[in-house]
Amino acid sequence: MSAILSADDLNDFISPGVACIKPVETLPTAAPSSEPQSLEHEVILDGQQQQQRPTGPAQISLTDCLACSGCVTSAEAVLVSLQSHNEVLSVLDSAPALRLTQTSDGKHAVSGLEDPSAKLFVASVSPQTRASLAAACGGGVTEQQAGLMIEQLLAGERGLAAGGKYGNRFTWVVDTNAAREACLVLGSDEVLRQGGLQPSDQPRTPILTSSCPGWVCYAEKTHPYVLPHLSRVKSPQALMGTLLKTTLSRVLGVPPDRIWHLAVMPCFDKKLEASREELTDAVWEGDGKPGRGARDVDCVITTKEILTLAESRAVDFFSLSNSALEEQPAFPDSTIQRFLFPTHRRKQPRDAGTSGGNLHFILQDVQSRHPGSRIQMARGRNADVVEFAVITSSGESVFKAARYYGFRNIQNLVRKLKPARPSRMPGGKPIGGARKPAGKSAGVGYAYVEVMACPGGCTNGGGQIKIDDQVIAKRKAFIEKPGLDEQKAWAAEVDEAYFSADEPDSTPGPVAGIDDGRSLELVAGISPSHIRDTLAHWSDITDIQLDRLVYTSYREVVSDVGKQISDTERVVQLAGKIGGGW
Repeated sequence: MSAILSADDLNDFISPGVACIKPVETLPTAAPSSEPQSLEHEVILDGQQQQQRPTGPAQISLTDCLACSGCVTSAEAVLVSLQSHNEVLSVLDSAPALRLTQTSDGKHAVSGLEDPSAKLFVASVSPQTRASLAAACGGGVTEQQAGLMIEQLLAGERGLAAGGKYGNRFTWVVDTNAAREACLVLGSDEVLRQGGLQPSDQPRTPILTSSCPGWVCYAEKTHPYVLPHLSRVKSPQALMGTLLKTTLSRVLGVPPDRIWHLAVMPCFDKKLEASREELTDAVWEGDGKPGRGARDVDCVITTKEILTLAESRAVDFFSLSNSALEEQPAFPDSTIQRFLFPTHRRKQPRDAGTSGGNLHFILQDVQSRHPGSRIQMARGRNADVVEFAVITSSGESVFKAARYYGFRNIQNLVRKLKPARPSRMPGGKPIGGARKPAGKSAGVGYAYVEVMACPGGCTNGGGQIKIDDQVIAKRKAFIEKPGLDEQKAWAAEVDEAYFSADEPDSTPGPVAGIDDGRSLELVAGISPSHIRDTLAHWSDITDIQLDRLVYTSYREVVSDVGKQISDTERVVQLAGKIGGGW
């Protein structure tokens, strides 16, 4: 999980526990052998050569591990290692990239499709990543300037393209804040039952944030009773992946598996999210059900790995220019172009926190519907638990919500949601469950809870640059190992960089890139009507139902470790797996 997994802690993944066992699956034989069975198994990572052995080793893929609840930290760290800067370089050097061109009538087209290995490269970058790199740069570098340095690395002539076999680069590098704003509007509509679009499987109250993959993975494996409470709205990473893959695929006529999407995130668990079968073209191009297909996000690397990626190409990241690229091709749809590349960036409200502001936006939306109301805040047992209420002018509480960060606090939350077990005794009272006063509902009356695995939020993700990393030790010339005070000061630097866009470094422009002069009603600087119009346009140009594009699903993960499976059950399982995988 992000809260406990960092680059320095990855040594525990090299020795998976007994629970990480997936036997070689074969159809049952006529008669079992009388010889003792071997208990030796081997984990084969994707891309490695399998050694020839008398008894074939079990091959464990991302999908297999995600379907097992036996491991928490160790197996997830194995999955983390499968998506790395090495994969990025390997794919970039595999074949010449697809090139964007224009036809004589001005329409967009793609050249190079005759080479089956050629791909179109796109990337998305999170604001938390930019903030961490801005703090590492020092010298007053802002989050926005750090983002331009990342663009120079991924798409500039002096970046990865300078040392690559084919000179490949990323055609577009987009900001996930665009998808974040759509997620905020969709999430508020889901909670308040507004906007005219609701998931078919409406979550129960209290609705819990689902944009943190560490929290989702934890819930699916250990507390499945909270799954009906999870928001069905995709995370910004997932929504951006779906937006890029569907739009480019339908508008340019490029198969989804020929579009390669890299996401740069602050969290190792985002690699797990990218591997979910719920986030593939099997959902939006197939029958709407999860399945193995082209992923919406092909690879995720963390903030730390950006520096490793640059070093692998002999590029000094800190010497890259923080100016915009001289030339970047226009996106093939003008409406999506304005959405992805707005002329004016929305300021990040400090009250929204560093995890995207899901709860903050919903509170602002509720307040806008009750003129004269105010938002009341009360701190919980620690700084990572905060309760909020919207109070009307008459003193009535019309909306109650909370923020729970860190697994220690999350455990307290899920206990409150745990249902009571019916007693087997006639007339007996239910057993267990949360202790609630009479008349109080689960979750102590919350309508919404923002849940994040990392204490302090996403700027403190496990993939972020830490104060004791070598690159920071060199730049800050530490003589001794940084202590607690230095760690707190560093976290404050990253948070300050995250909000550095608050400084007036650009001239004000139209909201969200709208340039038609319309006056739109704003909530926390976002126009919900503009977001809904853009999403409707996205659905129109791709001819895909909007609910398939913006919503996802979850499933309980049950471990098979230690269970006796009959021959009939094994045949059924094998039959269900026919068709291969990644």
